Amino acid sequence: MKEEINQQFPESYIAVGEATKVSGFTMASDVLTCSLLRTLAGSKPSSKFLELGTGTGLSTAWILDGMDNGSTLVSIDNEAKFLEIARRFLGNDKRLELIDTDGGEWIKSNKHQKFDFIFADTWHGKYLLLDEALSMLNRGGLYIIDDMLPQPNWPEGHHEKAINLIEYLEAREDLILTKQVWATGIVVAAKK
Repeated sequence: MKEEINQQFPESYIAVGEATKVSGFTMASDVLTCSLLRTLAGSKPSSKFLELGTGTGLSTAWILDGMDNGSTLVSIDNEAKFLEIARRFLGNDKRLELIDTDGGEWIKSNKHQKFDFIFADTWHGKYLLLDEALSMLNRGGLYIIDDMLPQPNWPEGHHEKAINLIEYLEAREDLILTKQVWATGIVVAAKK
């Protein structure tokens, strides 16, 4: 039975997961979220993907697994120690560009770029520079965020930030939004 379950995981996911545990990284994306990311990535052939917040590359592995060979993924993180895990296990994928930089600086310097899929898994592009990140999304593109349900590692007052973020996204007339009370709480938006 375990072998059957492992066959559904991306080839590199188990190795990245083991290295993640050893590293002490505690902000890894939920496996249910990752599975959804792979499915949504599969709906965007020959597309440009952006991941804000690589971490160790767990969600990156799933996004890559759903992408076709005509697609590219730019994944950004400012924590070199954790990004090195992604580089070690995923860096040989020619569709992937891993960038070690501050997410806010990257967004400001690359606001002219357009993407078909943005997974915002860090402050920049989610709680900070949200409008700038959404302006980088092509019409018909998907914007995905997770951790919208209360998490044990949230600091004091973060719950209100999450509620305000969802209310802001709901009020935008250029987005079609689905809020999912599933996994860690996922919001998927399509740009009109």
